[in-house]
Amino acid sequence: MGVAKPRQRRKDARPGELMAAALEVFAEHGFTATRLEEVARRAGVSKGTVYLYFESKEALFKAAVEAAMTPALEAAEALAADATKSSAELLRCFVFGWWQMVGSTTLGGLPKLLVAESANFPELARWFHDNMIKRAQRAVAGIIELGVARGDFRPMPPMVAARIVFGPMFSYLLWQRAFGACMADLPDPETYFSLTVDMLVHGLAEPRESV
Repeated sequence: MGVAKPRQRRKDARPGELMAAALEVFAEHGFTATRLEEVARRAGVSKGTVYLYFESKEALFKAAVEAAMTPALEAAEALAADATKSSAELLRCFVFGWWQMVGSTTLGGLPKLLVAESANFPELARWFHDNMIKRAQRAVAGIIELGVARGDFRPMPPMVAARIVFGPMFSYLLWQRAFGACMADLPDPETYFSLTVDMLVHGLAEPRESV
């Protein structure tokens, strides 16, 4: 009976492993302080392997963020096209789906990173805004437009309203990631986002005529 050979990872799995490791390191250390040596070490490869797949740290950052964010963006877009749910339920599903797929994951560290480093890396911040944030905003705008068409929400600029929807979500991540245990009075996500949705729905609602 021959000796079993060590199990080797497929080469086509390495880009995914590198992107997952990179996202963790970027979220922990920020863009400037992240070293490709650390990314390679976490992925279990040599630094040279990183350059086989990504030409620079910027390219690795974009690829890692896009790979991680795309499922959440596609889910939001699918939700915006779901006419079987009420307008309020669509908004609730979006907010809690965003928390589950983005806010509570490694991706939740990106807002803090971008706030801290956007001035030094404006091109990277612009790329994130134009390709990630605006795509998510368009999905929310679709939910608002559907609510307006149904008469559930009052007419308003949908992209502006979408930015307002993201306001409390963005704030929660900054409070959580920047202050952590220092902000002992930060509500738990379920309480915070339930109240957020309630306030948003009532703020968007079409006023009813009193009898």
